[in-house]
Amino acid sequence: MKRKQFLQTTGAAMLGTVLLQNKSLSFLSGWPKDHEMGLQLFTFFNVIDSDVEGTLKKIAEVGYKKIESAFSRKGGYYGMKPKEFSKFLKDNGMKWKSHHVLGAPFKMPANAKPPVDADGKPVTIPPMRNLRDNMQELIDEVAEGEVDYLVCASTPIGTLDEIKSSIEVLNKADEACKKAKVKFAYHNHDAEFRAVEGQIPYEMFLSQTKMQMELDLAWSTKGGKDPVELFKQHPGRFPLWHVKDIDKEFKTVLPVGEGFIDFKRIFAAADSSGMKHFFIEHDMPKDPLASITSSYNYLSKMLSA
Repeated sequence: MKRKQFLQTTGAAMLGTVLLQNKSLSFLSGWPKDHEMGLQLFTFFNVIDSDVEGTLKKIAEVGYKKIESAFSRKGGYYGMKPKEFSKFLKDNGMKWKSHHVLGAPFKMPANAKPPVDADGKPVTIPPMRNLRDNMQELIDEVAEGEVDYLVCASTPIGTLDEIKSSIEVLNKADEACKKAKVKFAYHNHDAEFRAVEGQIPYEMFLSQTKMQMELDLAWSTKGGKDPVELFKQHPGRFPLWHVKDIDKEFKTVLPVGEGFIDFKRIFAAADSSGMKHFFIEHDMPKDPLASITSSYNYLSKMLSA
């Protein structure tokens, strides 16, 4: 299930143009120290809540150093308070860098089916808070956990009025985050690049807000927008990336390196994008540990080649 489908269903209930002689990425070999690989925990949505501590330890054992949290059936931060979750990550050699929240509640489609996990069992989670209704509460919590970024994972963009309302909320959240010394960013899907009443939502977000962006490389590519071109058009605006792969038909998300996304080309433009952190993500795969291990190994090899 794609993240946006999940949210819609459950929300209501580096150097860019540097010339390299061999055109390799050997100049990025120092990244494991300066830009450790991160993981978006949505990858483990179907399994993490049955064993939060054990799952996080396995993630650390693979080699991940940075964590971006998401939604949990346990509520809160995988059943923990912000400081508690942050401490657990630190005790296992990881840092809590970012957290995902909704922009506003989504209206559940009339024909929507209840969400299910990989085994087809119904998924039950607590009501999800959002920036429109719970802004200060959410910002205060990530500040308490000493998280660098609060990220709007998705927001209603079905009509022009929804987009305008979302922009208003996003701008308010950006200002509130600045006061709390937390950075604010927006995470895209592919829908933001499709016209709504003659307007492109993503272009409106870029031009009508000052917030930073977390670019999902696969979804932007599916939406018809080349990440490298976005970096050229808006240099320094993309401090966060979601690194995921997808097949040529844009139907199946895959471990990094198993699809058709040209990550070597994109990472070569990291400096122009302003990238500070990147998080591998695979939307609820059948075997998340195998997926993140494969992705980690592929990127480690690519970045040190």
